[in-house]
This record gives sequence, C-alpha cells and structure tokens, in this order.
Amino acid sequence: MKQTTRTGAILLLGAFALGGCASTGEIDQLRSDIERAQSTADAAAAEAAAARSDAAAARTLAEEAQDDAAAAKARAEETDAKIDRMFKKSMYK
Repeated sequence: MKQTTRTGAILLLGAFALGGCASTGEIDQLRSDIERAQSTADAAAAEAAAARSDAAAARTLAEEAQDDAAAAKARAEETDAKIDRMFKKSMYK
C-alpha cells in the first residue's frame, strides 16, 4: 500500500513537473515575441530620433523667421519715422 501511494505521488509530481515546464516550441515562440517587441521598440526609437531632428530644424527655421520679422519691423518703423519727418518738413514750408 505504501509502495502504491509512493508511486502515485511520484507520478503526480512528474505530471505537475512536465505540465509546468515550457516546451521548446513555447520557448521559441517567446523568443520570437521578444525579438518582435525589440524590433518594434528599435523602430519607435528611430522614429523618435527623426522627430527630434525635425523639431530641431523647425525650431531653427522659426527662429530665423522671427529674426527676419524683427528686422522687417525695424525697417518699417524707420521708414515710418522718415515719412513723418518728411511730412512735418513739408508742412513747415
């Protein structure tokens, strides 16, 4: 009776051990999933780097446009002042 119980326990433990272990196919599938996830992460990182580069270029262009606008405003103010002086000068004559 003890031998049968012991054998049954050993078979039950063996079944749990075999049922709980991953098969080679499952491990290969897991590796494939990990590689696919890494590939997706690498692609996302590359896209983020490209977006960062594009944003830096856009910022540079915006700063240049702002400088050009400031220069144009200064020229417009100079021209306005010049026109005012000319108008006042013509009124005195």
